[in-house]
Amino acid sequence: MDDFLTVCERAARAGGAVLLDWAEKFTVREKGPNDLVTEADLASQEAIRSILLSAFPTHRFLSEEDPVDSAPPAQDADRPRWIVDPLDGTTNYVHRIPEYAVSIALEQAGQVIVGCVFSPVANECYLAKRGGGAWLNGARLRASRVASLEDALVAVSFPPKIEPDSRALADFNQVIVRCQSLRRTGSAALNLCYVAAGRFDAYWARETKSWDVAAGSLMVEEADGRITGLDGRAFSLDRPQFIAAGTETLRQDLQRIAG
Repeated sequence: MDDFLTVCERAARAGGAVLLDWAEKFTVREKGPNDLVTEADLASQEAIRSILLSAFPTHRFLSEEDPVDSAPPAQDADRPRWIVDPLDGTTNYVHRIPEYAVSIALEQAGQVIVGCVFSPVANECYLAKRGGGAWLNGARLRASRVASLEDALVAVSFPPKIEPDSRALADFNQVIVRCQSLRRTGSAALNLCYVAAGRFDAYWARETKSWDVAAGSLMVEEADGRITGLDGRAFSLDRPQFIAAGTETLRQDLQRIAG
């Protein structure tokens, strides 16, 4: 597993270097309503893919910019799979807001076993290994011990398109009047890392993709935090609607609103 994590970090840092290199010189095209993609996304993805699959050529590869799983024949479906977001926070990147990151996770037998989230502007590298803890630039992470929503700094993600009568807005309206304060950073991967680091006390999302949150979900778990589905059941990458919090008491408080 240490070899997996070493290569994972090397690939994430390479992807981050590509993003910094492309800054200020990319063009933008629309990927969907209010959703952007750049040459930087694709260049970062290819740098990451090259490193991961050169080191582990039998592994599978799933990425936001190449969302068709390189699925092997059915009998090989248990082969390890890299889940990659080469640029989480594309809109921030386009607008030169430094809250964006590369996110890479390795899934084996349905479980994320290693993860890396690299924030290139801040030069912050978050690493996690199942059963081995979560780390930021070499320092062990521990989620916050805040137990009350009234004392909590909470983050939220919204889908690219929000309707006026959406459940996401209804949740937001209830949480913002109770919590200490609320943030929307534009990067699901960093939100989860900030929960793991104790910067945010909790974070919930109704609509994310597996590549947004695979690595970050492991960070929260390994930092002694809690992450579950909105209904309180086990968190699943197949349906990544979730609540993450430093404490179970706070997670339950949010679940009563967003569950």
